[in-house]
Amino acid sequence: MFHDRARIYVKGGDGGNGVVSFRREAHVPKGGPDGGDGGRGGDVVLACDPSLRDLSAFRRGAHFKAKRGGHGQGSNRHGATPEPLEVRVPPGTAAVDPETGDRWDLVTGGQRALVARGGSGGRGNRQFATATRQAPRFAERGLPGEERWLELRLRLRADAGLVGLPNAGKSSLLARLTRARPKVAGYPFTTVEPVLGTLERDDRQLVLADIPGLIEGASAGAGLGHEFLAHVERCRVLVHVLDLAPLDGSDPVANHATVEAELAEHGHGLAELPRILCLSKADLVPEPEVESRVREWRARLGVPVVATSAATGQGLERLRDAIFALVPIEEAAEPAETAVMHRLYRPGGGDAFRVERAGPGAYRVRGPGIERLIARHDVENEEALRYVEERLRALGVIRALEAAGFEPGDDVEIAGVVFELDPGAPFR
Repeated sequence: MFHDRARIYVKGGDGGNGVVSFRREAHVPKGGPDGGDGGRGGDVVLACDPSLRDLSAFRRGAHFKAKRGGHGQGSNRHGATPEPLEVRVPPGTAAVDPETGDRWDLVTGGQRALVARGGSGGRGNRQFATATRQAPRFAERGLPGEERWLELRLRLRADAGLVGLPNAGKSSLLARLTRARPKVAGYPFTTVEPVLGTLERDDRQLVLADIPGLIEGASAGAGLGHEFLAHVERCRVLVHVLDLAPLDGSDPVANHATVEAELAEHGHGLAELPRILCLSKADLVPEPEVESRVREWRARLGVPVVATSAATGQGLERLRDAIFALVPIEEAAEPAETAVMHRLYRPGGGDAFRVERAGPGAYRVRGPGIERLIARHDVENEEALRYVEERLRALGVIRALEAAGFEPGDDVEIAGVVFELDPGAPFR
């Protein structure tokens, strides 16, 4: 089975905790704090691997969690930061976070995209030593790593794509033009997944894709519409395969219009791609009529028109020539695309907060920076709580609480933690 969609969960590693430690050596009766910092958690990175062809590997496992950072230790030893966790994906993969809209496109081998950042490590007690706090007995906890669900969607990268109605002869053409071995049978919808083959000439190679048959309404999701049309988006040339002698007696002109309408309706620039019209199964039509049809279609569309027969080999060399002519050498090479995600940074945005009254003598403070501050410290530790109060005052939270009617001793809730604040008490 060919798998072009997957849903995975990624989580960066948690940061390691800082440690409370004091120097203990012979002849040093009053050693100072020497607690080391925790290491940063590992990142989760998507890596584009040219050896992969689809997303089938994610059917066996869809959860990827990076290792946490090491905890700090005494003697100023910092915790280790683990290597990033690499999640390999094939070229042409787009990763999208449906909640935030963040998107990463990995098109060429070697591209990497950081999709879940590891949490920062906590600082050891040595970092909190000051002239007035010479023996701090608290340290920071590490922060949790980022986590998210990602939707992976694969778009095949082919230089030319064979499109047309079911049973138009696309698979037979691909088998004759390349060494690919698609399933060929005398009934519609034989091909149920895209098949790739390689066209070779001199020192050039082009990738040719057999896109499963389109039907009316494919652009709106009929049949396997969107799933197949999506793979046409990265093609440089479209070869529209049109059956000269449909077994169902349908009109080739109407059949051609049906497929072109679905391509245009799907959008994404498909209507503007260069075209080659391939009139297939020419061996079933008298030769004079074939030549007449070729002239008519060429006059109607103004694009290269080639009559072919996969059974006899008629016109295959001309079709190959036309494909190579429409895909210039510079376009056949790997495009120099880079997986870039744009983020908007607002200075000081993480310090924003708001104060809400939660009840009589109770207040709630919301804000990402304030919540991280609480997550890092154990408010049951008296020294840590004093430090938190000190930081809340510096950030303007105490002033905002007082403006809302706060009095010393009232309960304050931040990030689900409720504690009593007494900002009037002296700091030690």
